[in-house]
Amino acid sequence: MLKLAALDADDLAVISAHMQDAVLKAGDLSYLKKTRKFAFVANRFVWEHGPRAEHFERRRAGLHFDRVIGVKVQNLRRDDADAVLALLSIGFEEGKAPSGAIVLDFSGGGSIRLEVECIEARLSDLGPAWATEHIPQHELG
Repeated sequence: MLKLAALDADDLAVISAHMQDAVLKAGDLSYLKKTRKFAFVANRFVWEHGPRAEHFERRRAGLHFDRVIGVKVQNLRRDDADAVLALLSIGFEEGKAPSGAIVLDFSGGGSIRLEVECIEARLSDLGPAWATEHIPQHELG
């Protein structure tokens, strides 16, 4: 079971690699303004087995970001809690150090921008893996 923490952009890139192609429902996204947390659960593709593995798996995982001072959502359906989102990447845009923006990019051009005091994130698998028949495919160019 995977448990990772991110305190800088390099750490965040590792979490991004593990969360690439995770699928989640729009209703699973949550911004807790009082505690300055943004969190969600997703079904992540288990990339650590490699793209040529004998079998493919997904795992339920929770990801949360602390010290979030603002959230902007662009081109994502928030009116349908059952809308399925596919996470492509998580990046960081520096501001006045150590602040900046964590950007979650989704297929179809949607994104979530988290304005943060600093990078502070945690990713944890929440249970056992299950088999999936398909490896995520990406169009090039």
